[in-house]
Amino acid sequence: MAQFEPLQGEIEKLQASLLLIAAEKRAGMFKPERFFEKHPASFPFLLDEDRAVTKEYGIHNRLALDAIDIARPATFVVDQHGMVRFIYVGRNQFDRAPLELVMEAVASYQ
Repeated sequence: MAQFEPLQGEIEKLQASLLLIAAEKRAGMFKPERFFEKHPASFPFLLDEDRAVTKEYGIHNRLALDAIDIARPATFVVDQHGMVRFIYVGRNQFDRAPLELVMEAVASYQ
């Protein structure tokens, strides 16, 4: 999430939007409500408490060495017609999409 904050202006210039989704309960282990009170995000953030969205996108990770009942880190670029144009699914909880690739994908579908 924090990696995209500095890019918010560039994302807006491309007339794109950013939405973050976390497979986390409001009062879950990482206490997202408390976190967002202290560190507000400049873009919408969905807490996928029942894991419905992450399951629908195929990134729910029920059980792994580094994860229990959460989503694998993933980035999707969806164009203005709702077509998924870019997908990056992390191999583990620390594997994130390279920002350059994400921004190239966003720019190419605007």
